[in-house]
Amino acid sequence: MKAAFFGPEATFTDIAVRSIFPEVDRVAYRTIPDCLEAVKEKCVNMAVVPLENALEGSVNLTVDYLYHEAHPPIRAEIIVPIEQHFMVHPDHAESWQQVEKIVSHPHALAQCHKFLYRKMKTAAVEQMGSTAAAAKYVSEHPELKWGAIANEMAAQLYGLEIVQPCVHDYPFNHTRFIALSDEVLEIKAAPSLLKSTIMVTLPSDRAGALHQVLSAFAWRKINLSKLESRPLKTGLGNYFFMIDLNHSLEEKLVQYALEEIRALGCSVKELGSYSRYLVE
Repeated sequence: MKAAFFGPEATFTDIAVRSIFPEVDRVAYRTIPDCLEAVKEKCVNMAVVPLENALEGSVNLTVDYLYHEAHPPIRAEIIVPIEQHFMVHPDHAESWQQVEKIVSHPHALAQCHKFLYRKMKTAAVEQMGSTAAAAKYVSEHPELKWGAIANEMAAQLYGLEIVQPCVHDYPFNHTRFIALSDEVLEIKAAPSLLKSTIMVTLPSDRAGALHQVLSAFAWRKINLSKLESRPLKTGLGNYFFMIDLNHSLEEKLVQYALEEIRALGCSVKELGSYSRYLVE
């Protein structure tokens, strides 16, 4: 079995795949859409991509793809603890406070705001495609006095030295990843929760439309764990809603709720029911 993941090697997505699917052949892709296209075109059996971070919120690129494009259902959710470390090439370990530029993924940089703009305020900051790509670049260019923010695996793989561990602003930092596949995945880890995700588009602007949607779940005692809006990209004020339910889509009460929502004139896209897996 092959799994596409947001690469290169040693990204947090790579950690998610290694932890829950240790026996699959991992195939790194440069972007999140590339991963999702690969599984849709059946170049791989599954794709694992980031969906949400506890500090920075949803990964909008993933959310928008899930709404606007066809794709396999979500089969699993993987929660990975995130520790961001500041690392440099060993040649610059003694003078790490004089680095001229710090590179990382935009979300990682945002998670380390206090470190960057209080402790390292003289260094420039530049975004890169992933934390691992940043570490790889710093490793390959020892002539540059640059540092990277990435995870411990990236430091080990690319031969960098961690000079300041745990530079993220808040201690509770986790990222939610999803695995999408047309196949039922065999997972040896023990699940912790059954969930489902849907995306709802309301009918033309009408007072109380969202309230009616939520009421369809509320009076049936269907527990929602997330509600988020995203632009439809058709004009200002037009949105779709991503809703997480702590229930299976196969439950009768959930099916009745979805029928009621559709009867209100809403469109509903079901992304799948899946189990949550926690990485220690």
